Amino acid sequence: MSKKYVAGLLLCLIAALSWGGTYPVMAAALKTIDPFYLTLVRYVIVAVIFALLLLLVEGPTAFKAEGQTVRLWVFGAAGFLGFNFLVFPGQQLAGASGSIIASVMMAVQPLLAVLVTWIYRGTKPTIVSLLSMLVAALGVFMVVTKGHISVLFSSRNTLLAMGLLLLGELSWVVYTVGGTDFPKWSILRYTAHTSIRGVILIAVTVAVATGAGWLKIPSAGQIIDVRWPLLYLISFAGVVGIFAWNMGNRIVTPLNGILFMNLVPITSFVITIIGGYTVSWFELAGCAITIAALVGNNLYGRYAAKKMEQVSQLGSSSDFGV
Repeated sequence: MSKKYVAGLLLCLIAALSWGGTYPVMAAALKTIDPFYLTLVRYVIVAVIFALLLLLVEGPTAFKAEGQTVRLWVFGAAGFLGFNFLVFPGQQLAGASGSIIASVMMAVQPLLAVLVTWIYRGTKPTIVSLLSMLVAALGVFMVVTKGHISVLFSSRNTLLAMGLLLLGELSWVVYTVGGTDFPKWSILRYTAHTSIRGVILIAVTVAVATGAGWLKIPSAGQIIDVRWPLLYLISFAGVVGIFAWNMGNRIVTPLNGILFMNLVPITSFVITIIGGYTVSWFELAGCAITIAALVGNNLYGRYAAKKMEQVSQLGSSSDFGV
């Protein structure tokens, strides 16, 4: 195993651990400030950092959209506006277990990617992938209900929270898949362009909502109170996490890197338990089932790809009379 490959694995590990801490940290911050203004403050700073890095590394010409303006706005909206304005309000609605539910939903992203690539690329999923989705859905259901189905119907907030979380994770998948439309662009360039556009849309949305009276501008004291969670969300979960994940997957390939998504709910579980939350065995079992579904689908994908490669090699050999 080369040093470069090991470095790629470490980068994926850093990203997964950073994102695993996002939801517990966010849960603490959401007690003080609403998710919309928190997202605005966070991504204004993140977008500025990415823009400065792009300027320093690739120069002013890298800010040209090169005919991709519409796509960049769409993917920026999905990755930054859609994900954050759906997932974190959903986490807040879910209550005390919101961080755990949100992190488990994040582990389902690779399976959601199967649906997105089917619709967007026309790549039909295998039966194994579809079965994995159903098993993963069962795991999420167990985490949400904790063994009591009545929880789903005891409050409208529960179902609404699940809907928001699912749509939010789907938005991030769309953003991730969209990055493959820019093979000639660096990771930094794609991230900078989409984050800039995403934060503009976030600012406009927050301004309209505030003008309509749906949101209130947070006080300086509120922002100061969440300075440490905000610092984490900007640095580790924002700049470091995104960069480490994209660079790591470029080295080890998404087929291998995607397995690190399993660490997101595990990390969230550990941090949440340390924070005083009592996790039931039913929740742990649900998390384990969801992870098993993801691993199983990944291993089958590896097996199928290897078989196709062997068939292709045999075909090539027969063509030459070997």
